[in-house]
Amino acid sequence: MDNSLFLAKFWGWYLIIFFLILSFNPKRIKQIFTDLKDEKFLIITAFIAILVGLINILFHNIWELNFKIIITLIGWMSLFIGLALFIFPKRTVPKLELINIKFVQIIYMLLFFVGLFLLNIVYDIVPF
Repeated sequence: MDNSLFLAKFWGWYLIIFFLILSFNPKRIKQIFTDLKDEKFLIITAFIAILVGLINILFHNIWELNFKIIITLIGWMSLFIGLALFIFPKRTVPKLELINIKFVQIIYMLLFFVGLFLLNIVYDIVPF
C-alpha cells in the first residue's frame, strides 16, 4: 500500500476518533492541559509528539497541492509542537491553552472535517 494512502487512513481515523472522544467527554481537554503542568507527563507527551512527527515526515514529506500536503503538515506540526513542548515548556503550554480556549469549537470541527476528507480520499465515499 502506498505510504500516502496508509497515512491518510491512519490520520483520518485518528482525527475522527479524537473528535468523538473530545465531543462525548469534553472534560478530557481540561485534564490534558492540567496534566501538561506535570513535568513527567509533559516530557512523555513531547517525546511521543516528536517521535510521531519525525516518523511521519521521514515516510511522507510530500509537498504536492493535494491531500498529501495535509499529511505532511500534520507530521511537521506534530514535530514542532513536540519540540516546543520539550525545549520551551513554560512558554508553549500557556500558548496552547490560549489557542484551545478561544478556538475549541473551530479546532474540533476542523479535526472532524480533515479526518472525513482523508477517509474520503482513501475509501472514495463521496467522489469529487
